[in-house]
Amino acid sequence: MTHVATLIADPARPVLDDAAAAIARTILPSPGTPDWLAPAVAVDLPFTPRGPLDERALAARLRTALAPRPIDVVVQAVAERRKRLLVADMDSTMIQQECIDEIADMIGRKAHVAAITERAMRGEIAFEPALTERVALLAGLPVSLIDEVIETRITLTPGARALVRTMAAHGARTCLVSGGFTLFTARVAALIGFHEHVGNVLEIGPDKRLTGRVVPPLIGREAKRTTLHDRREALRLAQHDTLVVGDGANDLAMIDEAGLGVAYHAKPAVAAAADARIDHGDLGALLYAQGFRAGEFVNG
Repeated sequence: MTHVATLIADPARPVLDDAAAAIARTILPSPGTPDWLAPAVAVDLPFTPRGPLDERALAARLRTALAPRPIDVVVQAVAERRKRLLVADMDSTMIQQECIDEIADMIGRKAHVAAITERAMRGEIAFEPALTERVALLAGLPVSLIDEVIETRITLTPGARALVRTMAAHGARTCLVSGGFTLFTARVAALIGFHEHVGNVLEIGPDKRLTGRVVPPLIGREAKRTTLHDRREALRLAQHDTLVVGDGANDLAMIDEAGLGVAYHAKPAVAAAADARIDHGDLGALLYAQGFRAGEFVNG
């Protein structure tokens, strides 16, 4: 079998069963025997297409057939599905919040800042000027407020540690890249287990307060793509060796550049453009998409 359709449910809502797998198999050409990666959570359905294959279109057809069950579908070639480089977005991907919105909430400005964030993540306005505008609203805040936000408001996305640590245990390089700030990426990368992190640097005055400016260069859409490209070149990897995950419009360039670009609980434009979309599962779905079994996950 040359290809595989992986059906994935949220581990918190394990609804996948033999009936769902059977429905999917009626749509797949020359399907093979189902291979369960995790009971009620993930199953590989191998198949061999009869001609040229539009993987995204087939995944969409399978999702429609399985509705209303909350099941994600990833369709890809079997060869080279294990990835050797992971580049991941941070806000609303590896963590469940948008850091700048949480800072703003601490000072009563969340509604205004979050509205700008939402428009930027949907691609309605350019990321870089939106970032500059939002950061300007934080001028005068003490840097110590960042620690309070991290301690009281930031939560890791379920499956984040398993994804990063399992891939690292199998020899992959992992990089957290964010249009957010290094004051957050450094802590989040360490908590999850990333090898490295890239983010924007907030300018801090001698009084240990934010100046309302970002130290150039800004990390936005193209800088994220460049980060992926540079890491891939440094490791001498092919494009197919790379996995990228993100949720917003500023992730689109690096998602498009990846061997497997995944939209995770993403904005509509991102979900429509990505190779694969995870709308229901946690980040462990990206391990199942690579053929890992639940027993192989590294959670510590």
